[in-house]
Amino acid sequence: MISKEQLLDALDNSRERLLVAIEPLPDEALQEKQAVGEWSVNDVLINITAWEAELVTGLMRIRQNKRPDKLLEALNNPTVFDRQRFIENQDRDLDQVFLDLQQVRVQVEEWILEFTERELDSPRRYHWLKGKALKEIIATTTFEREKKILPQLQLFAQQWVILAMDIANDVIPLTTINSNSQENNHEDAN
Repeated sequence: MISKEQLLDALDNSRERLLVAIEPLPDEALQEKQAVGEWSVNDVLINITAWEAELVTGLMRIRQNKRPDKLLEALNNPTVFDRQRFIENQDRDLDQVFLDLQQVRVQVEEWILEFTERELDSPRRYHWLKGKALKEIIATTTFEREKKILPQLQLFAQQWVILAMDIANDVIPLTTINSNSQENNHEDAN
């Protein structure tokens, strides 16, 4: 198991990689739909924030020796949680999204410091977590989520930068044409 210090380092490192990946993107790119699946980068940041906010509430409830029902529900049904947050947070102000992203991460780190190594490590400490250590839950809802989405964000950012450079240089981007779809369209016309 990783130490509390390593857990905090993993949080810092993942957030740094995320922010570096999207740094070259202008506001319009951050709000471009279908950047990552059907989501914009803004939607992804909102989702990361929502998970971490739910984690903060869960850690607070656990510290109060209460069952973190909403966090457990989110962990049991992540797709439903993601969809609900997506619907609830459409058209959020970009500046507020970045502020919330930073503030909730600070809260996560502060709450981690409230727990001892033993409390974070023991898979039997909190029976609601069904054999998972609190560190596992923290990792799942924070830096592991960021790690999964990072390659898609990096790819989108790279493509955006290349396209922006091409446009700046008056280059018309070429796309590949699928000959099968042309043949099928031609056959349909006959």
